[in-house]
Amino acid sequence: MMDPVQYERYSRQILFAPLGEEGQKRLLESRAVVVGCGALGTVLAGLLVRAGVGRLRLVDRDFVELSNLQRQTLFEEADARDALPKAVAAERRLRAANAGVEIEGLVADLTPENAAELLGGFPLILDGSDNFETRMLMNDFAVNAGVPWIYAAAVGSYGVTLTVRPAETACLACLLESPDGGNGAAAGGLAREETCDTAGVLNAAAGVVGALEAAEAVKLLSGHAEALSGRLISCDVWKSRFQSVRVERDAGCRACARRDFRWLEGEAQPQVTMCGRDSVQIHERRRRLDLDELARRLSTVAAGVRTNGFLLRFAVPPCEVTVFPDGRAVFKGTRDAAVARSLYARYIGA
Repeated sequence: MMDPVQYERYSRQILFAPLGEEGQKRLLESRAVVVGCGALGTVLAGLLVRAGVGRLRLVDRDFVELSNLQRQTLFEEADARDALPKAVAAERRLRAANAGVEIEGLVADLTPENAAELLGGFPLILDGSDNFETRMLMNDFAVNAGVPWIYAAAVGSYGVTLTVRPAETACLACLLESPDGGNGAAAGGLAREETCDTAGVLNAAAGVVGALEAAEAVKLLSGHAEALSGRLISCDVWKSRFQSVRVERDAGCRACARRDFRWLEGEAQPQVTMCGRDSVQIHERRRRLDLDELARRLSTVAAGVRTNGFLLRFAVPPCEVTVFPDGRAVFKGTRDAAVARSLYARYIGA
């Protein structure tokens, strides 16, 4: 039963007949997890929190930079100046927008090892990520667990989204790994080849795709699966073009037909990830790091050492290095994995 304050807060949404009071009640009791707090993730999370989704978990490995502010709607200049982790900054902003929603921001990199811990227990997984590997991992987890998830991507002026319902619809592997190319060729090209760092991105493109994804999420969480589009939706906001295409299930699909979950099992997950911005990320999770102690050690051998409790940053030629408590480190200023590994071993420890 909604109290009078809740009813007033969501009154304009309740007046929308297809949702109504019953749908709003379901939203208030619902749960979802968003992987990635970039352009898509911030738009998506902001809309869902304001819509009254009961519990929202945000998972992101990155920190706020000045270049994010053009399109990542939950962040401010102070967040970039302080290099706050995106999950932390997003949680703070969302709590201020709706204190009635349980919001949990986790500074973490989704991997095969922690996928069950981060995604388990949520009836809907939402894509706010920025790379092919994370999306394929989400797809493997969702198909294996029988949990719906929504794929989305945006770059340049173009974006796509697809709602995946395991055993009922095509999955992302059907779309991107289809032998005949088909619809997967365009979506796969967007996911694998172009990035915001190479092709740029209009904030309007991320806004449109994030809104479409949020609408699909509300349909699922409010118990109106019959209203789902069931199609791959694409748009180009610069050319003012929208298209929806039916994606057929692939009878030989690696994931949903053959149950081959190579991304979830770690067989296809790279240990070194190129994460854009002329950067290399080193995945090292066999230990926890004491950032204060590391800062003390580095203060005599590195420049610009500073920590904010969530991450540590320092500079050693040719890189600016950002280190997280879980052992991850991002080396900005190189695309050479060997250079990154060498610097990691020298300054952080093998």
